[in-house]
Amino acid sequence: MDDWSSAKLGDVVNLILGMILFFSPWLFDLSAGAQWQTASITGIFIAVLSIAALAAFALWEEWLNLTAGLTLIVSPWLLDFQNSDAMTVDIAIGAMVAALAAFEVWHNYANAPRIEPSRTHQ
Repeated sequence: MDDWSSAKLGDVVNLILGMILFFSPWLFDLSAGAQWQTASITGIFIAVLSIAALAAFALWEEWLNLTAGLTLIVSPWLLDFQNSDAMTVDIAIGAMVAALAAFEVWHNYANAPRIEPSRTHQ
């Protein structure tokens, strides 16, 4: 497999998205509270998972990224965000992270070697 496959490219994009999410309270002037903490903690989590996936790919990292992305999508309603900018940032980045992780999981399963039963002639 090529060193810079689509899976590694997806991990680099997720790393960038995690960094944007971490810095989003300052970039988008989000108010303090749940939206600030969610962006900071989840941004670090996504960035660390992406670095781990770049170092040594494991499918469980993609499942955790998928979970983090879906959590970001629903967090504005679960945590009752007061800032519409925070909702937009979390939903947009969450959707991108979830989509990339879902693609990588699907790609891994679609390209997995298949074990076929052996046929014996009697």
